[in-house]
Amino acid sequence: MRIKFLLAAILCSVVGFAQSINDYKAVIVPLKYDFIKTDNQYRLATLSKSNLVKAGFEAFYTNEQLPDGYTDRCQVLYMNVVRDNAFLVTKLIVELKDCFGQVVYTSEVGKSREKDYELAYKEALENAFKSIYALHYKYSGTPVATSKTPAPAKAAVATTAATTVAATQIVAASTPDLKDPNLLYAQPTESGYQLIDKTPKVVMKLFKTSEPNVYIATKDNVQGSLILKQDGQWYFESYQNDKLVSEKIVVKF
Repeated sequence: MRIKFLLAAILCSVVGFAQSINDYKAVIVPLKYDFIKTDNQYRLATLSKSNLVKAGFEAFYTNEQLPDGYTDRCQVLYMNVVRDNAFLVTKLIVELKDCFGQVVYTSEVGKSREKDYELAYKEALENAFKSIYALHYKYSGTPVATSKTPAPAKAAVATTAATTVAATQIVAASTPDLKDPNLLYAQPTESGYQLIDKTPKVVMKLFKTSEPNVYIATKDNVQGSLILKQDGQWYFESYQNDKLVSEKIVVKF
């Protein structure tokens, strides 16, 4: 039953999203996936990029300097590979996500019965890419939407014994200036985001909390919080020498 459900979900994503990938200019490839221990272990990053190029995409590693024309990170897709644990069979699934972390396309399951990890991952990844080759990707030249309209803020009203009414709102972030030299781009990860500059270089890592406007954050080995305040701006707050330091962070999610 679980396998049937998974196959149905994959089929829906192929039918529903196959055309939309043509609106993206390129794909960003991570150097490491969650199920491997080191960068480019088993040459998975190399194999991912070469398969994307073979499928017709432009592809770049996360640590590569992007050429002119890629200033907006929402014009590209972000690749991820998920391993589906199975007995005696290696199963890999390729995901292509947008800059908001939403899955745009999910490949069919690539399988291998090889016992050697490097051979198994190579074969499973190439088999997963067969469904991507079948899409016959070609960039449409039509820009994708680069922002999401935030949902209206909901007010939570609490009445005290003295019938005092207080309301709190979820703060909506201000639209960042794309020409700001300090602008960072949020790249989705399994646990939250990593913020990268235009190099691209990872500047900060964010980890989700129960609050949508608060992230646990690390920057230059300093741990703190990234908080969206009432002025619609993000601030990285941390304690340095027992003193609270607040730094404005310009970020595009």
